[in-house]
Amino acid sequence: MIPAMDLHLLRSSTSFSAIRFFPRYPSPSLLRSRLLIVRSNLPFPNEKAKYHRELEAAVEAVKRACRLCVDVQRSLFSVEGRIIEKKDQTPVTVADFGVQALISLELSKSFPSIPLVAEEDSGFLRSNYLVDPVVSAVSDQISFNKKSLSHDDVLEAIDRGGKNAFAMGTKPATYWVVWVRLGMYFIDMVRSINLMQILDPIDGTRGFVKGSQALYVVGLSLVVEGEIVLGVMGCPNWVVDAQSYRNSSPGLGIIMVAHVGCGTWKKRLKNMLDSSNKISSDWTRCFVDGFCLVSDARFCIPESQTWESLPLSVLYKAKIDDDNVGDKEICLLSAFCGSLCKYLMVASGRASVFILRARSEKLIKVWDHAVGMICVHEAGGKVTDWKGRELDLAADKVKRRIMYPEGGILVTNGKIHNEILEMISSISSAV
Repeated sequence: MIPAMDLHLLRSSTSFSAIRFFPRYPSPSLLRSRLLIVRSNLPFPNEKAKYHRELEAAVEAVKRACRLCVDVQRSLFSVEGRIIEKKDQTPVTVADFGVQALISLELSKSFPSIPLVAEEDSGFLRSNYLVDPVVSAVSDQISFNKKSLSHDDVLEAIDRGGKNAFAMGTKPATYWVVWVRLGMYFIDMVRSINLMQILDPIDGTRGFVKGSQALYVVGLSLVVEGEIVLGVMGCPNWVVDAQSYRNSSPGLGIIMVAHVGCGTWKKRLKNMLDSSNKISSDWTRCFVDGFCLVSDARFCIPESQTWESLPLSVLYKAKIDDDNVGDKEICLLSAFCGSLCKYLMVASGRASVFILRARSEKLIKVWDHAVGMICVHEAGGKVTDWKGRELDLAADKVKRRIMYPEGGILVTNGKIHNEILEMISSISSAV
C-alpha cells in the first residue's frame, strides 16, 4: 500500500516531474534501485512540511558551509596533490571559525530573533592574528554582497554564539544547535522552543587533512520542544558506490535532508570543488536496508572503540569489509569518520547498524547525534539507548548539550533492533 505522503506526491503533477515509487522495505538486492526521484527545491510540497522555511535555509547554509570546507581543505594540498606540511592548525581554525561565522550570518538573515549558543568566541582569532583568513573564507561563500562584510561583522557573528552570549534556562527551549567538527567536520543545527541557537567548533584534524579519501559531515537539525523536526547533512566526499570508495574521485558528495513525516531524501553535490557549480535538483528518497537477520547485517562502530569492547563480540566475530561472513561472524565496515557519518550510512542503507558504548570519561553531546537521529527515523530506522529508550534531548536541563543514554546508543534499520537489544541485555546480565 502506498503511504499517504507518496500518494500526495504522485498526484502533485504540477509541482513534480520524473517520479518513481518503490516499496519501503525492498529486498537487499534492490538497495541501489529503490528510489523515488523528484525535481523541486525541496523533495516534498511545502504544505506537507511545517518547517519548510527553516529547512530551505538549512540546506542553503549546509551547501555554503560545505563549499567553505572544501576550499579550505584544498589549501592543505600542493598542485601535485601532496599535503603541505604545516606546524600549526591554521586551516582547521579558519574552517572552524569560518563556518561558525557563516552559519551565524546566514541564519540571522532569515531568523534574526533566534540567538546562537556556541562554544567559541572571537578571542582566539584576535590573539592569533587569524581574522583576515577567516573573513576571506566567509566572504567567498556568504550569500549577500561580500564587499559589505567587515572584520567586525564576522567577529560579531562568531561572538553572537560565544560562551557568555546567552544563558540557557531550565525550561525546554527552541534553539539551533550547531556542531562543527573538522576531521570529520560536523555542524548540527537544532531548534527547540525559546528561540536560541547553539554552535560548538571543531575537534580533531585527521579526517580533514586526508583529503578526498576521508568523509566529513556538515549537519543541521531543528528541535522543537524536544522533538527533532528536520535535519540536513552535507558530505562533500561521499561516493555512490561504497566498493569504489578508496579509488573514487573527490567532489561527488551528497546533501541529505529529513523532515518529520516527509521522509529522508538526498541529492548529489556534483563537482563541489568547482565553486560555480550548482546543486542538482534531483532528489532521491532514502531508506534503511532490508536485512532481517543480525548475521546478515553490516555494522559500524566509533573509531575510538573496538568490536571486542562491545557486548555482541561475545556472540559474533567481526570481519572487516567482507560480506562473505561465516557462522557466528558479522561484517564490520571500516571506520567512517565521526558519528554523523555513521548515521548517514544507516539512513542511506549502506550500513545496517551503528552501535556506540557510552563511556564515563567521554560525554555524549546532542549535536553529535540529533541530525542523524531524524535522518535514520524518517528513513525507516530506529535509534534508542541500550535499554530501548528513546534518546532524551532535554535531559540536560541546564545546558541542553549532553545526553545520558543507558549503556550506549543503538542505531539500526529497525528490523533487527529489538533482537540486538535482547542480545545486549542477556549478555550484560550474564557478566
